Amino acid sequence: MSIRPVKRLIKSKPTLEGAGVHLRRAFGFGNTQDFDPFLLLDDFRNDVPEDYLAGFPWHPHRGIETITYVLAGTVEHGDSMGNRGAIASGDVQWMTAGSGIIHQEMPKGDKAGRMHGFQLWANLPAALKMTVPRYQEVKALDIPEVTDDDGTHVRIVCGKFWGKAGPVDGIAAEPVYLDVSVSPGRRKTLPVETTRHAFAYVFAGSGKFCNASGPLTVPTEAVKWLDTAPPVEADNRSLIVFDRGDEVTVQAGDDGIRFLLVSGKPLQEPVAWYGPIVMNTQEQLQQAFAELQEGTFLKATRSK
Repeated sequence: MSIRPVKRLIKSKPTLEGAGVHLRRAFGFGNTQDFDPFLLLDDFRNDVPEDYLAGFPWHPHRGIETITYVLAGTVEHGDSMGNRGAIASGDVQWMTAGSGIIHQEMPKGDKAGRMHGFQLWANLPAALKMTVPRYQEVKALDIPEVTDDDGTHVRIVCGKFWGKAGPVDGIAAEPVYLDVSVSPGRRKTLPVETTRHAFAYVFAGSGKFCNASGPLTVPTEAVKWLDTAPPVEADNRSLIVFDRGDEVTVQAGDDGIRFLLVSGKPLQEPVAWYGPIVMNTQEQLQQAFAELQEGTFLKATRSK
């Protein structure tokens, strides 16, 4: 067994999106090669309604899947397929844009004014870019949870983990999307398939993600610091990008640690990306925007 070294630690950056929603972007709209098949992760935790109520009015998507995971508050949504609804605390919305969809997402917050959650974008392989759009809504009670003997708690949003399978299925990248909580002071090792790209995003507490398979030693000469791999300290809004290996090890801090642990099989395909549309070539991208202008963007028929 080999621990995945930490490739990078990044703090999510303040960003303005939609009609003026204040959020933090962990990654996206840059070189996303280290995250393939994932493209973007937004942290939209906010306690100020004026900073999120403008929401994300009607906008198009093609060539991707969006995964919205709500921790607090409510997000009302609707799309060109006729889907309507709301997702609340603990719920997940998984939207496959495929050949094209136009939708809106309007955050409402809870009684305390909190609107907390995350949106992850997953790329679609070339063969499925123009697939029929699909929508999956999963309520909190349908998301399996497992607690280990040491108190480590995991919600399995998608994929298989510790003998249980998440409720979202038929996803091209076969992602494993976990919400992990480790008790204060505990050290925990979690399996991650070697062939996958993987990252963690901390949103409560803090901890150290171990950076080597062997025991850490304190060097006796300054030059030897170059040969060591100290644990990487991570707290709220920290993104940890892992290198290759088959497990991740974290040492929880005094307040414990809670983080998303996400992995997926890389597509290793060219990416042509502008705004909400992600294709494989510039020609395909230009065609998509031309179709938007011409009114021929939507290929799928509206559901009854």
